[in-house]
Amino acid sequence: MAHFLKETDFAPHQASEVLALAQSFKKGRGRHTPPSLRGQTWAMIFSKSSTRTRVSFDVGIHELGGHPIFLNKNDIQLGRGESVYDTANVLSRFVHGLIVRTFEQSELEELSKMGSIPVINALTDFLHPCQTYTDAFSMAERWSDGTNHLESLKGKKMAYFGDTANNIANSWILGAALFGMELVLAGPEGYEPGSKIRRILAESGYTPTYCFTNDPEAAARDADVLYTDTWVSMGQEEESTKRIAAMSPYSVTSDLMKLGQPNALFMHDLPAYKGMEVQEDVLYGSKSIIFDQAENRLHTQKAIMAVLAQGVRA
Repeated sequence: MAHFLKETDFAPHQASEVLALAQSFKKGRGRHTPPSLRGQTWAMIFSKSSTRTRVSFDVGIHELGGHPIFLNKNDIQLGRGESVYDTANVLSRFVHGLIVRTFEQSELEELSKMGSIPVINALTDFLHPCQTYTDAFSMAERWSDGTNHLESLKGKKMAYFGDTANNIANSWILGAALFGMELVLAGPEGYEPGSKIRRILAESGYTPTYCFTNDPEAAARDADVLYTDTWVSMGQEEESTKRIAAMSPYSVTSDLMKLGQPNALFMHDLPAYKGMEVQEDVLYGSKSIIFDQAENRLHTQKAIMAVLAQGVRA
């Protein structure tokens, strides 16, 4: 059974298929969308609050002809001590797929091993692969000729600023290797990528295409994309003062944007905190594609579900 727990769970040809499907779904929305999930029920289990992820998956399942069920973790026995084994086996007999947004990556891995239906990672503290593929599509729709989505990403440089050990940074370490991109991570000491993501990259059979620096200007120079994320993620509120002090030199400003390519893009997965990780004139400036990213979550996640649904029982 195929799952989507990390970027490299899809081979390059499958990643290419996802990007092509996302484009097709976007162009055909409201006119023609293949009912890839017809007759299927997919359950969303969220331990973390969400706006874009929940709405985009809910709408996407409907548009693919399926039926979504939303379950807060406190609504089910898994939140009250039932084993992952029991939960995975029971849900596998009711629904056709699971979309899980939780804290620990290990919880997803257990669910995928113990059940018999596809599991999609809708965010953990360690990875956010749906966002990475959405970002890839958001870039490719600008750079490709409509047929070479994956090829259009190869050789492009992304500069990422701030907490370079968070889930978005980890996901882009995997994504950059898969898509053939150069990734420069700029952040303070103590927030650099950890050994776990390096191990997973090696186990996936990919050579690292990233490097780490403390110099934001060096990272930004000649970049095709400047990317950042919130400095204080859910569950890190007690560290906010320390984190903000450490990362303030890595705020994306208009001066930093000028160091990138003339047509460099600004990206952020949202929610954003103006005046913190990014300045307002950049966030809402002409080079920002943040709302395209948000919209493209819908189309890309539909594509991911459609690819996984090919192996699901009716």
